[in-house]
Amino acid sequence: MFTKLLIANRGEIACRIINTAKTMGIRTVALYSDADKNARHVAMADESFHIGGSAPSESYLKGELIIDIAKQSGAQAIHPGYGFLSENADFARLCEQNDIAFVGPSADAIDAMGSKSAAKAIMQAAKVPLVPGYHGDDQSDKLLVNEANNMGFPLLIKAAYGGGGKGMRIVESAAEVQEAIDSARREAISSFGNDKLLMERYLRQPRHVEVQVFADSHGNCIYLSDRDCSIQRRHQKVVEEAPAPGLSDTLRKAMGEAAVAAAKAINYRGAGTVEFLLDTDDSFYFMEMNTRLQVEHPVTEMVTGQDLVKWQLMVASGDKLPLEQQEVRVHGHSFEVRIYAEDPHNDFLPASGKLNYLREPEQSQFVRIDSGIRQNDVISNFYDPMIAKLIVWDESRPRALQRLVHSLSSYQISGLKHNIEFLANIAEHQAFADANFSTDFIERYGDALIGSVSNDEDTALALAALYQLCARKQSAKESAINSHDPYSPWGQVSGFRLNSESHHSLSLLDDKQNLHQLSLKEIASQYLLTLTDKPLTLSGELRGDQLHAEINGHKTKVSVSQEGDDFTLFFNTSSYHFKSVQTEVVEEQANDADKLKAPMNGTVVTHLAEVGDKVSAGQGLLVMEAMKMEYTIEAPFDGTVSEFYFKPGELVSDGSLLLDVTALEEA
Repeated sequence: MFTKLLIANRGEIACRIINTAKTMGIRTVALYSDADKNARHVAMADESFHIGGSAPSESYLKGELIIDIAKQSGAQAIHPGYGFLSENADFARLCEQNDIAFVGPSADAIDAMGSKSAAKAIMQAAKVPLVPGYHGDDQSDKLLVNEANNMGFPLLIKAAYGGGGKGMRIVESAAEVQEAIDSARREAISSFGNDKLLMERYLRQPRHVEVQVFADSHGNCIYLSDRDCSIQRRHQKVVEEAPAPGLSDTLRKAMGEAAVAAAKAINYRGAGTVEFLLDTDDSFYFMEMNTRLQVEHPVTEMVTGQDLVKWQLMVASGDKLPLEQQEVRVHGHSFEVRIYAEDPHNDFLPASGKLNYLREPEQSQFVRIDSGIRQNDVISNFYDPMIAKLIVWDESRPRALQRLVHSLSSYQISGLKHNIEFLANIAEHQAFADANFSTDFIERYGDALIGSVSNDEDTALALAALYQLCARKQSAKESAINSHDPYSPWGQVSGFRLNSESHHSLSLLDDKQNLHQLSLKEIASQYLLTLTDKPLTLSGELRGDQLHAEINGHKTKVSVSQEGDDFTLFFNTSSYHFKSVQTEVVEEQANDADKLKAPMNGTVVTHLAEVGDKVSAGQGLLVMEAMKMEYTIEAPFDGTVSEFYFKPGELVSDGSLLLDVTALEEA
């Protein structure tokens, strides 16, 4: 076993690897970019090296520099985590050439599975079931369009060297084929440096079931349970669970053995995942093999009781697998959800910025949190916007699901948009509880999942008003105590007015930029407020960062995070953001020009029109990218493109005007 390990990654997975390395007595070496100089993984490692600029191409993708740092630090092995160089055959080969152990498969195995089309041919020879499709080398537009029309619709166009939903398009008709090809190619070359595409029949309501395989260099290969990853958005996994619910023992065994056959076909070594599409008739088809550790590996660890990173390090050092197939035991059920900095109410746009407040659920044998983020850290637009992975386990699926719902209700974040309420809505949906889902679950139930199931907006507004009044009273009391006259009437905030009722006026701006001007009467330490014709009686007090509130006789405790005039209330698995503003502030109305502004920090990818072009409302004008996601800026009205303010490749800031369109004059 090696004594020093370099981790060629960042964030959550780097922290995860460091934790296991420490338990094994292995010293760790971290890398950090400009954006990550104060990151959690840097603080956790025994030593760390600056590797370059914030963009991955300037830091975490610099293979030769990483090799040099490994030599300089005396690291005998490199763990690539997932993403970045984890499935880069050239980097694995570079490690081999420099006598550094690559914690992963051989370069040849990565090459074999790196091309989805080549992988299909290998799997066909190994008699692993395949979805019908085109995986050929001829990539001319004419042939691809021809193949698409012959295959029929719907079909799926995918980047041959892709993953994570990048370079993937669903095509419903012949009219969409060419545009989908162009878009998929553009995203594929941007994300993977290779624009080769493949096409296959699209199964409308399949489940996404994957099998964890593990192999050593002594010819042993086994499978460690299966996982269901059907809950996806834009082909990105959102919720994962192990084992996959509802599979018969016969089907589970067949999928496991097919996964092992796939691994053996390429002389695999280390941790790998074979992904299948499971149709409604229990037929399953090989989709791809990920030649690395998966983001969702913790659910397998929770149900098998095994540390997969430890297994990786053992295999990379030449040891045999710790277990044989018949010794693998699966116990209980586990869920994982990915907590992201994104805005579900605005097409899931990634959110970057400072995480002002973070309170995580308490960890135990039932609850685990894998994260590389701490309170006051900044979520950068250079990397994936994941904040953390929340993993839960219990004896059965219903009990594990209950743990998930409870843990999400106590996960509190403020300072930027996040998807916690969205995840809670999935977990609480009856179809999910019944395991009645396929890969279109989020698309099918989107409105219910994105909207607030509990519809607590009025309650949140009442609590926000109560919090403001309690905070004012507490602040005045503290000021009075510190003054020369603690009994001065000028230190009171009772709302008293001579010859009139005691009242308070508040102006609160919610996160949808709606202005709420509220008037509350104060009678005997209670406040009277009417919202949507419903009278409310409020009372409460602040205890630390918690508001102890009573509304119409219902008592509740609400956690609050405040940063300047901005504050966030956490209750019922939701967070509500408000800003205290002066009464004279009025709501700024959005206009059509706002639709031509950058919705996030990112990079301009391409222009879809030219200056002088006449365009129609809804027509795509410009494509920008941030955090591995493309976003198309569309014309808000019929008009003529007047000017582009940014060229392809240039960085833009959230809110920057990207282009001008002059509206057509009505005849």
